[in-house]
Amino acid sequence: MEGSIESRVSHEVDNWLRWVPRWRPGTHRGRARLCRQCFGSPIVAAAGLATDVPHAVQHALSMRMKLVIDASVDEYTDRNLPLLSRELRLNEARKASTEYRPAEGLEPEFKGLDLDPPAAPDAPYLFTFGELANAEEPVDVQPPPPQLSLEEKAAIRAELKLADDYAILVGKRVCAELAEHRERIHRAVSEYVEPQVKALLADLESALDSPLWPSSG
Repeated sequence: MEGSIESRVSHEVDNWLRWVPRWRPGTHRGRARLCRQCFGSPIVAAAGLATDVPHAVQHALSMRMKLVIDASVDEYTDRNLPLLSRELRLNEARKASTEYRPAEGLEPEFKGLDLDPPAAPDAPYLFTFGELANAEEPVDVQPPPPQLSLEEKAAIRAELKLADDYAILVGKRVCAELAEHRERIHRAVSEYVEPQVKALLADLESALDSPLWPSSG
């Protein structure tokens, strides 16, 4: 990913705006837990999506901003934090050789969401992606990493602190830039999201008022 924070944020907002017209309300189930990526997120607040906006719409934009932050931190780490960069590369190599990760490679709007929809009552049971992801069947066992000295551990902790501080700095810049796009974000929500939510509520209201329901009078 190339360019300044401002251009990256603008690019990802453009991508989100192209996705929003394809969004449809999910009806298969409610969330069993709060999304840690979106609940109380300053990114969601900066975009003006914190109130009365479906979670999937919030999540899609939040994950795109996370791409911007992660890419910037990765670049900073590669340039300035050699020990941490080496450890991260080794860790990724170990994970790639020992785990099946079905959540990798997904579009941003699906990252961080539950992997498996609920099974239909009459459907045959085979497996879930979650079970496959947790299966302990290494494809190629890697040798254990060399032991780090106390000095190396201390140096990596110091570099990790620098990476965390930089991530906070980039996150604040992303929020500030995202606020500049709030008007067109709101315009897309009004045009594509709110009509669908209103239609869903109208369907629910008509079902609750169905003449087939027993009268309470």
